[in-house]
Amino acid sequence: MACELGWSPVGRPLMTVNCFIAGGVLIDSGQAHMQEPVLSLVAEHHIKAVLLTHHHEDHSGNAAAIKNRHHLPVLGHPLTVAKMQRPYPILPYQHLVWGATSPLEMEPLNGVFEHNRLEFTPIHTPGHSKDHTAFLETAHGWLFSGDLYLGGQIKYFRADEQIDDQIVSLKKMLSFEFDALFCAHRPRPKNGKRHLRDKLQYLEDLYGNVSRLAGQGMNEKSIMEELRLKEQWLVKTICFGNVSMKNMVRSVTAANERQGSPVP
Repeated sequence: MACELGWSPVGRPLMTVNCFIAGGVLIDSGQAHMQEPVLSLVAEHHIKAVLLTHHHEDHSGNAAAIKNRHHLPVLGHPLTVAKMQRPYPILPYQHLVWGATSPLEMEPLNGVFEHNRLEFTPIHTPGHSKDHTAFLETAHGWLFSGDLYLGGQIKYFRADEQIDDQIVSLKKMLSFEFDALFCAHRPRPKNGKRHLRDKLQYLEDLYGNVSRLAGQGMNEKSIMEELRLKEQWLVKTICFGNVSMKNMVRSVTAANERQGSPVP
């Protein structure tokens, strides 16, 4: 079951996020601005545990409230556990769109989580964040992918995303069998592997093209013009540059500097 959550001070929600319910388990907890609806959802569906794909506030925003009110275990990757132990800074747009995450003590998940005859296998998939983890339920072919997918041709990156790690994570994930791709922002209930493969191809093509042009001495602006990469100026402005297409180009050049080679 997918639960789409959105909030805005005026008009339509600025951005929505999905959390998912499977066999009494809640995967991700939504944004803090939607705390009361999420708490009601937990009670209504008799949730017994919460799994977090990563620490970002639109995924972890209600984890502390759920634990405190309903006394439920909240589990995730050890890196997520460490990140959630104390408050972490977020930018003004993140406060506006989602709200801040409250710290809490989580339980580290180092192996398969079993509940109601479902088995959730955690698969570490860094790139979007260092702690990012997808959860695979093999028997039903379900992949709860957090922010691993987002779209076949994404239009911007956060400043801290790493494209080389994302490519490696996508390849890792595609080695498993699944059909339903339960993405937090763009669910694909069927043909999930094809959709994930489309994103991998897009990132590999972008990586190769940017690397080639950077190797010719072109700067970021010239590379974007040559590849006709369009900046989403409204998004970039609202986010003070923390989210932009230019960040994708920069991620490629930074990856090349780390690795000393043009292709991951």
